[in-house]
Amino acid sequence: MGGLPWAVSIEPTTSCNLSCPECPSGLKKFTRPTGNMDIEIYRSIIDQLSPHLIYLTLYFQGEPMLNRYFFEMIKHAKKHRIFVATSTNGHFLNDENARLMVESGLDKLIISLDGIDQETYQKYRVGGNLEIVKQGIANVIKWKKKLGRPHPYVELQFLVLGTNEHQVKQVKEFARATRADKLSLKSAQLYDYSSGNPLLTSFSKFSRYQPVPGGSLTLKSKLPDYCHRIWHSQVITWDGKIVPCCFDKDADHILGDLSKETFAQIRKGPVYRAFREKVFHYRKEVEICSNCSEGL
Repeated sequence: MGGLPWAVSIEPTTSCNLSCPECPSGLKKFTRPTGNMDIEIYRSIIDQLSPHLIYLTLYFQGEPMLNRYFFEMIKHAKKHRIFVATSTNGHFLNDENARLMVESGLDKLIISLDGIDQETYQKYRVGGNLEIVKQGIANVIKWKKKLGRPHPYVELQFLVLGTNEHQVKQVKEFARATRADKLSLKSAQLYDYSSGNPLLTSFSKFSRYQPVPGGSLTLKSKLPDYCHRIWHSQVITWDGKIVPCCFDKDADHILGDLSKETFAQIRKGPVYRAFREKVFHYRKEVEICSNCSEGL
């Protein structure tokens, strides 16, 4: 099983209930087919990868809890002793789902919280309701305590943006009050940034971009010709296609199809080898790498 990844991201669905401005799911602007992963396809993928798979992220694009098999997906991976994490916008963590989340065996739950009042929150999480999200967080914490479970590890994720940077102190206080396990202040990937963007934060520490002579902005990363993620991890779309990483949101670089080949065949095949060769020699020519701040 040499050369196969120990971490994968699997996409339960491309559907989402929100309309976030920097997300193809929210904007409904995918150029690839959209849909929900079938449970049988999911099971076959997990069964195939389980001998070497350590870490599963049950998320790529979309809101994963919109897949009706979501909890079954977690349980099946846990049968194989795989660490399972997921990321949600928090709108479906009602009392029943929060209980099911804790009982499923999920190891890590990331909940997006990009504002501490409704006015600020909805500037990015368009169509969202902050009070529902806050209640969802409380529900999960409650059921962890009630069932005596240490998991899921609850991580609140706050994208530091120009619209919410004034609330960093407040979100830290909120995270402490909720007794979440962790608060992550994250930088945001923006599609249109070279000439400025109202979502760009003024906090250099939390910006992936920097000014250059002439007044425009550029990515901080120098994009060297290497990427460790291409070796140890992988992304699988809802319909079983393999793409290089989470920056290929539209699946422009399909490396293989698990309905036609095994994972090992794809990783060792000519398409995958050619893409890997390009990354390690001409990475700046790979479009999905041009806005990348990871894998370095």
